[in-house]
Amino acid sequence: MTERMISEAGHVPTDDQLMDAQVIWDYHQLHHRHRPVDVGIGLGSHDLGVATFAAELYHQGFFSTLVFTGANSRTTAARFPRGEAVHYREHAIALGVPDSAVLVERLATNTGQNIAFARDLLAEAKVPVGSVLLISKPYMERRAVATCQKVWPEVEVVCASEPIELAGYIDSIGDPGLVIHMLVGDLQRVIEYPALGFAVEQVVPDDVRAAYQRLVDVGYASRLMS
Repeated sequence: MTERMISEAGHVPTDDQLMDAQVIWDYHQLHHRHRPVDVGIGLGSHDLGVATFAAELYHQGFFSTLVFTGANSRTTAARFPRGEAVHYREHAIALGVPDSAVLVERLATNTGQNIAFARDLLAEAKVPVGSVLLISKPYMERRAVATCQKVWPEVEVVCASEPIELAGYIDSIGDPGLVIHMLVGDLQRVIEYPALGFAVEQVVPDDVRAAYQRLVDVGYASRLMS
């Protein structure tokens, strides 16, 4: 666990707070039907499950070219010292994805850059792209698609994430409070990014907004933008 993660630990959620987290978790997930596309793009993060699931999708034949994109953040530098995308690539190759099928984008530090820099890398490699499958953290699906639709509107985009429930994801991270901080932070970005020009507008139901506000009010705010 990194220093940043330790600083965010300490919240032990109540049953009501876990119910609010579930509302937000469900909203973030889009449940897109997987279909064959030209390229898979694994979005870098702290979560190695992205690379694992990207490898599964490759072996299932959903794409023949896979891009991993991501440099580092404060929360990933210790875990992935050579960069998120580099470690993702190594993990996917260990899971049987051919080296020749994987491109690595090493510079992106946010989701918009993940998509823009992956697009540019594919163009440089002369890979024709009309459709993409974004592979993200489970609670990042909606923001990933909204960002892609803004940054790369020419492509058809679907999204996928590791098929795991909230309780299982909390177990995999090992800190329920941290997970809720991240869920809340991602939802704020879904709400705020369209006005900043980073993503397309999303409809946010009243019950999702209410769950968000209750969690912010009790202190789940470490991942909020200032």
